[in-house]
Amino acid sequence: MQFSRHVQITGRALRDWFVAQCYDSVCVGLMWWLGLAWLHVPWAPFWAVLAAIFQFIPHFGPVLTFVGPAFAAIIGGGLELFLWVLGLYGLIIVLDGLLLQPLIMRRTARVPIWASLLVPILLSMMIGFWGVLLAAPLLAVIFAYRALARKRAQEAARRAQPRQTPPGRTITGGVLLGPVDNAANLPRAEARRG
Repeated sequence: MQFSRHVQITGRALRDWFVAQCYDSVCVGLMWWLGLAWLHVPWAPFWAVLAAIFQFIPHFGPVLTFVGPAFAAIIGGGLELFLWVLGLYGLIIVLDGLLLQPLIMRRTARVPIWASLLVPILLSMMIGFWGVLLAAPLLAVIFAYRALARKRAQEAARRAQPRQTPPGRTITGGVLLGPVDNAANLPRAEARRG
């Protein structure tokens, strides 16, 4: 395979990952906006836009997202509102990490849900922060190459299948009879042999 083809496959996979990340960011921003507006936290749309932007930063982004609304909740409504914002933060983190991100990655970048859930954990244990940072784009590239390999294997299997001689063509030992004109061609085929 040529280098330009590798660049094209990798570029398409990374583009699909970026699109999935953008969808995820928009979904997280909307969840923050709806939750903060429902809790009457000051500047809810501003915190939601920041949440969408910070979603691109693994691990630290969600924590940075929580700081602003938590501070606004303490100032605007006291400890009770802060606890509600903390609960909203936990709910969004769980929904995003276990449901939204894997589903969006599956639909956009064709990464299976099990891989979206397990590989970031395994890579974070092996190489720390860089494992979490690189897990999603790396998965998108790996599964793009896997899809290409499957497609090539299917094409090779199709080419390797023996081709059947069409009816009416001469073969070794006579003429191949078609299913429709078996009765009509039978005497002729026997006559040719004799």
